[in-house]
Amino acid sequence: MAATEAEAEPTKVLEFGLGDGTYCLDIGVIDEIVDAGELTRIPNSPDHVEGVMDLRGRTTTIVDPKTLFDIDEDGPRERIVVFDDAEIDEGGTVGWMVDEVFQVRDVSPEDVDQGTTVEDEGVRGIVKSDDRFVVWVSPDVDDALAAELDDVEAAEA
Repeated sequence: MAATEAEAEPTKVLEFGLGDGTYCLDIGVIDEIVDAGELTRIPNSPDHVEGVMDLRGRTTTIVDPKTLFDIDEDGPRERIVVFDDAEIDEGGTVGWMVDEVFQVRDVSPEDVDQGTTVEDEGVRGIVKSDDRFVVWVSPDVDDALAAELDDVEAAEA
């Protein structure tokens, strides 16, 4: 019975905007949220890498999740969600450039529809919330993208 109760525990998520959509991430993978600053572009980097910035002495790679999720809408790009190095296996500090940050809230398992996202890399489910849907994404979507690129490069070789 205790295992069932633990599975039914709500998860705290951070809701943020990308273009016209609302997305969320498990708060457990997030280290901090900072204002967007000046970035240094990296030559020959993948399309989804915006550049790097110095964040309290750490070189932080800034990724554009709109590129990862194929979102064409523009937005203000005001905040950076920085992931916890211990939770993300990227080999360095990584942050996502998001348009805006909305709130932290609890999401119960019964509020998440995973049936529509079974084949989508990086999407954990759709959170049903009052009059809208929030897409629950995973920060390791760029790992899946990198693996796909490696597969394509291997096939072309």
